[in-house]
Amino acid sequence: MSHQTVDTSGIEVPGQGQRSAPGESSTGRQFFGRVQELKALRADTEGAGLNTLAGRKAPRARVLLIAGRPGSGRTALAEEFVRQVADRYPDGVLRARLTGADGAPVPTARVARDLLAALRLPAPPGADEDDLAGELRDGLAARRVLLLLDGAADAEQVDMLLPDAPDSLLVAVSERPLTGLPDVRPCTLGGLDTTSAVRLLTCFTGSVRITCDPRAAEQLVEECGRLPAALVLAGGWLAARPSAAVADLVKRLVAAPQAADGSPLSRVFALVYADLRGPVARLLRLLSLVPAGLADPQTASALAGCSVPDAHSTLDDLTALGLVRRLDSPLPQYMAPGCLLPLLRRRTEEQDRPSELQLARARMLERTVRLLQSCRAATEPEGSPARGKLAELPAALRFPSRTAARRWLAIRQTALLAAAETAVEDGELDTLARRLMAALVRALVAHHGTEAAAAELYGIHELVLNVAERQHLHREQAAALLNLADLDARTGRTRDALSRYRSALDAGRRADDPYATGRAMESIGGAYQELGDWQRAADWFGRALAQRLARDEREEAARLYGRIAGAQSHGGRHAEALRSWRAAVAGYRKAGDLAGQARAMSELARVQEYAGQYEESLGTCRAAVGWARQARDERLQAALQLRLADTFERLGDPAAARLHRVAAERLLARDPGGAAGAPGGTPGAEGDRGTGDGADGRGPGAEAGSGTGSGDARRRERGANAEDAADAADAANAPNAANAGDAEEAVVPGAGADGAHSADGTPDAGVGAPGAPVPSPGEAEAPDCDRQPARPIGPGAPADGAVPDDGTAADAGAAESTGAPAGTGADTLPPDSGADTVPPGSGAGAAGVPHVPAPAAGDREAISSDTPPST
Repeated sequence: MSHQTVDTSGIEVPGQGQRSAPGESSTGRQFFGRVQELKALRADTEGAGLNTLAGRKAPRARVLLIAGRPGSGRTALAEEFVRQVADRYPDGVLRARLTGADGAPVPTARVARDLLAALRLPAPPGADEDDLAGELRDGLAARRVLLLLDGAADAEQVDMLLPDAPDSLLVAVSERPLTGLPDVRPCTLGGLDTTSAVRLLTCFTGSVRITCDPRAAEQLVEECGRLPAALVLAGGWLAARPSAAVADLVKRLVAAPQAADGSPLSRVFALVYADLRGPVARLLRLLSLVPAGLADPQTASALAGCSVPDAHSTLDDLTALGLVRRLDSPLPQYMAPGCLLPLLRRRTEEQDRPSELQLARARMLERTVRLLQSCRAATEPEGSPARGKLAELPAALRFPSRTAARRWLAIRQTALLAAAETAVEDGELDTLARRLMAALVRALVAHHGTEAAAAELYGIHELVLNVAERQHLHREQAAALLNLADLDARTGRTRDALSRYRSALDAGRRADDPYATGRAMESIGGAYQELGDWQRAADWFGRALAQRLARDEREEAARLYGRIAGAQSHGGRHAEALRSWRAAVAGYRKAGDLAGQARAMSELARVQEYAGQYEESLGTCRAAVGWARQARDERLQAALQLRLADTFERLGDPAAARLHRVAAERLLARDPGGAAGAPGGTPGAEGDRGTGDGADGRGPGAEAGSGTGSGDARRRERGANAEDAADAADAANAPNAANAGDAEEAVVPGAGADGAHSADGTPDAGVGAPGAPVPSPGEAEAPDCDRQPARPIGPGAPADGAVPDDGTAADAGAAESTGAPAGTGADTLPPDSGADTVPPGSGAGAAGVPHVPAPAAGDREAISSDTPPST
């Protein structure tokens, strides 16, 4: 993980204090010896390279290699060297570890992403390692940095991250030579010199015992192989026994049997470990199970089944013995030295039953889930149900404030993501793994938002997808594909999103999951909408609508009628759009959703205006105001009043327009949440810019287009034949209402932040139910569209049913999705209106009639029948 500075002021963490470990110095550890090695490294930094000697400019950064066996102090030497020369590199020092706690290489993509984050450079979610490594090299090309890569497994790992900047320096730390990298300057480590080794022992024992028996001290240094790690363990053992002489430890080491690997470090560790009390030794062994090797008192408490204060005290005791190292972190975090982890795993396999290890891992993951749930609940307002549940948790699991929860999440994020990998490392998605994934996703979204946490969310969903594909879990596969496609769509990779949505549709059909198939169909339509293919968009929305109608889901069907109408309107088929909006109005009315009915009528009025039916548009909008008043939705009333004001201005009646604006301002004054920029996109007073659905840049169709330039035409033309074939195949597999089962809300992106719900509306504990898909990022589905710009009214306006052909929409409304300040007359309505129309563009697409179910007889009523009673 890259080195990043964290603000430590005022941090409070549940059940964890800020006390220092015994003997810990505020200035950190001292460094002894390695004088010749440091001198050689500085000389290699300043000396001429092979390219310079050949008269060529070095194309890439110089590479220094520090190699040595585990416990030789190679990382400490690298850090000391970096400290000494850091001032030569004005753009800073970057650090990354290339090997995980389990000894496996860290994926290059993850390392590159962390380094880009440290440089504050963008890293697209879902990008592969080649792209990310290229972005990193580009970002470092104009910088003079020092890059420290610890635990390099091979030359390829280092080469991928090597900056194309000859003035930069890369220091690699490895156990073996890195063959394959040109012009590498190696520095191979052995043991410490005797004088430095004795000085290191003196830091633990004090000078008296060393002065009394200097020969025993030198003999102890030799028994430890002059390895710094072994000397630290020996010094810790002596420090814990003030009355013991150095010669006593020497005698015990001489009498101890040789280790299986013949290493002095293994022999010293065996002696120190044998003297530990049973509970302490058990906790030390269990630290080998900690994700990413990063333990804190909460994790240790769960693993050992003890209290948090007891775990904290034990970790500090182990730190004093040199068996654990406390990290430089604002929270108490500990890590077992990498050279000891293989020895700890060996002891774990020998002394702990598999069932005990499985139980300890389950306790650790369960504690992580509860902390994540507490972390997310801290974002809820006081008095909310989530806050009430938070108050019921033990004090050790509660965060005192949202700030404390956010900081804990940021500092522990590496360990939390590693815990997610641990939860599925056996290749299964059991209940605990599902709950952990859900809690982690929701906490990340609640504190950072979907956009900021996109990279982490992408990794989590890819993890679930890999397991689902291996285990043939089609329902989970469909959920993960939908989540990944949503993230692709939000980052502008619409073609990739479209491909994933199609794969999700196939997986949903294999799982016989009607919700997943319907969701995938609608999202495919949204992707085509973003690509400007209105014909295909309306067709796929129609397929999703057919499934909703078969399940008698009236509100969802009404919403989909609105999406179909939006695609039809942008395709220039205003007559069809009017029929679809009337069907949407009737659907909301039958469902008893007065606000939804008012919003749909507002959009109907908009299309009537496009079609030149100005008087009908005014009547429909007035009726919508009446229904909004019946629904007691003042924000919606204000939006409609401003819509009427804009319309009257276009018709040349400024007095009436002024009256409606005054009414809107009065409503907005009573409801401050209705100001521009609030959720739902409240309108303003000028033109037709809106801040509603699709205006925030999320998901397919989030960015408005203005016109139908040749670039759009070429983009639609590419791959059209392949898509026609795919559409034909999908049409043959149209949804079968007879197979429709219960909908599962856990797959909806909106379930991620506020909790999943099953088909009967009962809350689902994350994704704990067997077979439930992993929840998605935690926001409502990214809107796939934007509002259609207004059309001028009056003399010179296009004929009925026509739209301007200059790509500008003849009005300032072409910039709707950019968002409008308060009082701009934007007539965009709150997001649940179903009026998910799209940016203006060409309707050119595949030939054929959209697959749109015809409205029922009751849905084709004249709009006059929807006029509310007078109030």
